[in-house]
Amino acid sequence: MKVFLTGGAGFIGSNFVHHMLREHPDYDIVVLDKLTYAGNLKNLESAFKNPRFKFIRQDICDPAVADAMEGVDAVVHMAAESHVDRSIENADDFVRTNVEGTWRMLDACRHAKVPRFLHVSTDEVYGSLGATGKFTERTPISPNSPYSATKASSDLLALAYFHTHKFPALVTRCSNNYGPYQFPEKFIPLMIAQAEADQPLPVYGKGENVRDWIHVDDHCRALDVILHQGREGEVYNIGGNSEMRNIDVVRMILSLLGKPESLLKFVTDRPGHDLRYAIDSTKMKQELGWEPRWKFSDGLTATVRWYQENAAWLEETRSGTYRDYFDRHYHRREQTFAAGQ
Repeated sequence: MKVFLTGGAGFIGSNFVHHMLREHPDYDIVVLDKLTYAGNLKNLESAFKNPRFKFIRQDICDPAVADAMEGVDAVVHMAAESHVDRSIENADDFVRTNVEGTWRMLDACRHAKVPRFLHVSTDEVYGSLGATGKFTERTPISPNSPYSATKASSDLLALAYFHTHKFPALVTRCSNNYGPYQFPEKFIPLMIAQAEADQPLPVYGKGENVRDWIHVDDHCRALDVILHQGREGEVYNIGGNSEMRNIDVVRMILSLLGKPESLLKFVTDRPGHDLRYAIDSTKMKQELGWEPRWKFSDGLTATVRWYQENAAWLEETRSGTYRDYFDRHYHRREQTFAAGQ
């Protein structure tokens, strides 16, 4: 089987590559990534040593992306602009990548008759919850940020292609991920990095916003089972059953690192900040037999340890020097790389 993954040099994408190469030794994995600020080839260093792995540097908005679809058995579409704060500052890249890019991928795959298309989305398309209740697949979408609005648009495009063209699309909506290789402007790695450097940990408002956290390994397992067993035209919610207030997560990180709470710094809240997300994954459990394995306390401990053991990766990523990695290691080669070259 040949699986084609967009956005595979990012956080969730690279973890999914490692998962698929490990769990499916007869699969070929092709990654297409533009290598924007969040795309990091160092996340895929071990994959490049595998003869079943191939990398293409390309923008999903490039019409020529259709040329790469030949012989593909399944597409997992993860490529997206995903940072809410960046979308508030400027939504241009979000509209282009998340909406236009998804449309181009859908069209390319439809014309190439790709048998399976898994569109990876977010629980943020549902908007904000009050103190009770959980998002189900029947919850109306009601996005509150430019980022989540563009992801909602891409979800609707994928589902529209299923209903209009009988295109074999599936959509997943996952809660907040954490784990290895996450870009350090995101909440948990940012707090770890700041605490390790004895710098202030900026917390929005009073830190009372609640998120349902899922370890990226559990998310990858869910995507794997949906890719193989999910029903076309369906939406699948993926949650970690680990609701936590932001302030409690930060305090856990400080405790794990032996740092004082005096490093906490409360800052003006983000515009339109959703109060609470919580995912109901009953459909995943009942239909596909999946449920999360990681407890948040164990997963956070393992994540803190990973960032401590990979201090060089963290430093390169925070400084931006990782952006030169492609040119340093692949200068004057073709833009498509197979392991062993």
